[in-house]
Amino acid sequence: MKHLHVFKYKVVFVLLCLILNFSSVIAQSQSKKQEKLEERRVELRREIKKINDLLFKNKTKVKSQISVIENVNHKIGVRKNLIKVTNQQANLLTREINANKNSISKLREDLTSLKKNYAKLLEKAYKNKSKQSRIMFLLSSENFKQAYKRLKYINQYTNYQKEQGESIKAKTEELKAINEVLLKQKEDKNKLVTENRVTQKLLETELGEHKTLMKSIKKDLGKFSSQIRKKQKEAEKIDRQIDKIIREAIASSNKKAGKSSKSSGFNLTAEAKILANNFIASKGKLPWPVEKGTVKLRYGKQRSLFDPSITINSNGVRIATEKGAKVRSVFNGKVLAVQQIKRGNLMVLIRHGNYITTYKNLSKVLVKKGDKVTTKQVIGEVFTNKTTGQTLLSFSVFKENKTQNPAEWIYKM
Repeated sequence: MKHLHVFKYKVVFVLLCLILNFSSVIAQSQSKKQEKLEERRVELRREIKKINDLLFKNKTKVKSQISVIENVNHKIGVRKNLIKVTNQQANLLTREINANKNSISKLREDLTSLKKNYAKLLEKAYKNKSKQSRIMFLLSSENFKQAYKRLKYINQYTNYQKEQGESIKAKTEELKAINEVLLKQKEDKNKLVTENRVTQKLLETELGEHKTLMKSIKKDLGKFSSQIRKKQKEAEKIDRQIDKIIREAIASSNKKAGKSSKSSGFNLTAEAKILANNFIASKGKLPWPVEKGTVKLRYGKQRSLFDPSITINSNGVRIATEKGAKVRSVFNGKVLAVQQIKRGNLMVLIRHGNYITTYKNLSKVLVKKGDKVTTKQVIGEVFTNKTTGQTLLSFSVFKENKTQNPAEWIYKM
């Protein structure tokens, strides 16, 4: 019975350790989620700062109402994301706080139980503390085997006493540590809630401004819709021009290799294959084509802000940057083409094996067709529109002549 008694406590002790380890794994998982959310929140705050610096510093100089509305709408979108992420952080902290409160309650119960059992052990040990009683316990054994088992039991009992004392000490330290974490979590949550209140007020102001601006252009909505359709047609024309350049380059590469010029893909040399593989390996890590920028128009199909009946098909991204911004190649490659497009603006296409990056809306170009370029090499300067007051770079990524989402290639786009 005595052996069973010691064994039972040992099993309970092991189970408690397993529960604590499992709780630790959950806590680590929660911590990683919190880290990711905090990283995202910091990114969004930086994005708002960039928007203010790039789009709102010279607000009075911006002559186009469409541009002002687009800028305000862009900031509203980022601000909403910031509120959403901050709420997720606060909710996760609430769950963590509740979990820690439960852990503290459980630990206190365990400590009470352990101390009670430990007191009984000490009382029992005190009653049987004399060496004589232990010797008599051993000598009263019927045979050597029983004496050995009794000696083993005495050692186990002594070790168990030590384990109980160490367990009480460990749980006391753990309780103290969790209490400290709990206080920090409550403090962090209060900060997030306070910050979100301020962000919410700013959002309400911006939504009011957006509503006022939309009202002011209501009577001219038809005119603005016409302008948007015209811009979309111009963009489609440039896209067709790019598609033609790429198709001709594919046909030329196959003709040189003595293959059918009708092939849909580039015939790659050994050097071009290495370049393409290196480009693929850099997916998600490529530098931005401008040093400072915020994405105003994302990749893919999207409804027009002014007229929901108009679908804007974006083959790349439109990046707002500062006046006089230098354009940089995002990777090593070879200039495939330098073309002049409408209103005297320029575009550059750079080939990276069977991948191509395009840089549109440049006022100045510093490279020519056939030039080899390196990562972050300056290839030109972004054009600043005198009417809208904005400096916008259109950037695209292609595999052969199929578009890719630049946000999947450029670091934290």
